[in-house]
Amino acid sequence: MCVVNTISKLAKTCMLRLTVDKIYFILSDKVGNGGVSMWCELSQGNVFDEFQVEGVAVADNEIYLELTPENFSRALKTAQNAKAVKIKLTNKHCPCLTVAIELPSLSSSSRIVTHDIPVGVIPRKLWNDFREPRVPDFDVSIYLPVLKTMKSVVERMKNLSNSIVIEANLNGEMNLKIETDLVCVTTHFKELGNPPWVSENVSQNSTQERDPENMAEARIDIKRLLQLLAGQQVNPTKTLCNIVSKRIVHFVLLHEDVTLQYFIPALA
Repeated sequence: MCVVNTISKLAKTCMLRLTVDKIYFILSDKVGNGGVSMWCELSQGNVFDEFQVEGVAVADNEIYLELTPENFSRALKTAQNAKAVKIKLTNKHCPCLTVAIELPSLSSSSRIVTHDIPVGVIPRKLWNDFREPRVPDFDVSIYLPVLKTMKSVVERMKNLSNSIVIEANLNGEMNLKIETDLVCVTTHFKELGNPPWVSENVSQNSTQERDPENMAEARIDIKRLLQLLAGQQVNPTKTLCNIVSKRIVHFVLLHEDVTLQYFIPALA
């Protein structure tokens, strides 16, 4: 429920990918064209008691749907006190995600509320457009401060500028900056810590060779950042930010079985 609410704040439409053991919400606006992209992954075993997927073939046992997450979120709001919730793909004049909610009742007969959410079925030839985005070879990776604190800072800054500079180094320091012709405002965060990336990829090597004091920075759309900070209801146990200087900022929110990645491209 919290995941769907968060997704509805980040995207007007998105892809819902169902596999045998995972559920994915995907937004794949091309970052190269200035759009944000998102990848949210959760284990179905922690969401459903029973889960059955019948894809187009045994080898491709997956389903890809396009939906409006706001509609899905609205349907699930009526399920907060439900005894049981069933979600299935149906065909009612058009493909629908049908949410059947069994509500508590004073009588012996049960009350069932049904929501039919129109969806688009994505053909297999387009599936490759919705693969997990490659984690960029970042210059700096850093843990974020408490998101509520960061949100209140960014909310005040949005009245001053349409863009914000995020800069960080390998000493656990991060700055949020607004720079205009009239004003320059900076908020400093210290001792945030840097994730201990252990991998063979290039990004690991590049961060190891980097001067810890050196700042990596990217200027991004402040509304995009606020959308993430204000919309998230996942209550992550860990949040981190990977910066590719002047190219992209990659946010990762982790909470138990949920992983949410959000990519915001740098402004020119």
